[in-house]
Amino acid sequence: MECYCGLRAFSSSSIRPFCHGIIRCASSGSSERWTRRQQKDPYSREATLRNLKSRAAFKLLEIDHNHHIFHQGQTVVDLGFAPGSWTQVAVDRTGGNGRTVGIDILPCAPPQGVTAIQGNFLHIETQRAIKAFLSEDFLECPVDHVGHRAATDKVGDDDLELSACRHEIMNDGKRSANTNPIGQISGVPVVDVVLSDMMANTSGNSFRDHTLSMDLCNSALAFALDTLKAGGHFICKFYSGAEDVDLERRLRKAFDVVRREKPRASRRESREQYFVSKSRKKSVTKQDLYGKLYDY
Repeated sequence: MECYCGLRAFSSSSIRPFCHGIIRCASSGSSERWTRRQQKDPYSREATLRNLKSRAAFKLLEIDHNHHIFHQGQTVVDLGFAPGSWTQVAVDRTGGNGRTVGIDILPCAPPQGVTAIQGNFLHIETQRAIKAFLSEDFLECPVDHVGHRAATDKVGDDDLELSACRHEIMNDGKRSANTNPIGQISGVPVVDVVLSDMMANTSGNSFRDHTLSMDLCNSALAFALDTLKAGGHFICKFYSGAEDVDLERRLRKAFDVVRREKPRASRRESREQYFVSKSRKKSVTKQDLYGKLYDY
């Protein structure tokens, strides 16, 4: 299994296990409440019994049960894959001849059978590197680096504000000559399913949280339209609010079937929902939906 972080590839055995979450003081009241909730939660207990990375796996399992997303031999890209429960589901459902690639800004040891790329998905160069990797991987060419960003990228407000990176231009002259700007082989997209479980840390300001969620979803959709085969599927988590109707409108233009889902494993008090979009339309491009906004 290979992982790619910044400029260089490294094996998953060299990655320290990473706990995706907030470290809480053991003596705090919030920590005790969180622990009690986890102990009472049937999905958390079942995830532990099944050796799943987190309870989030059951959300994707329910979506797949209802909509038949996965099949043997598919290529799956999981955006924001840490800690890896969705990638575990993807690997299991696509079988030994499937391919699963996970991308996250945080260092995370990938599940068995998953190729991991560490980088900030909102950075243009990271997306170009992902697309280049997909092309080179299918051409069976060796890849010893992806992109040029250092592995020490920090998560900050600038990283989360998509409007800043929409116009980011990187002209350092160090891009790989093998980089394919549209993530395709001979003009043919290579991905069957794009998953996005990305979500910025909630701030308590529902408007800001919703806006950042929409930025992540729109960026993921633009990426999906570059890489998905005709008939491919796209699933994204979003924080519900006023702008999600605009996202739904774009999805309906690009896919034959679009459904909103609130899986049973999603906590009742959470405003998270999922758009399940099936059968990407061949004739629709990201330029049809966004103009030149994501023209890279």
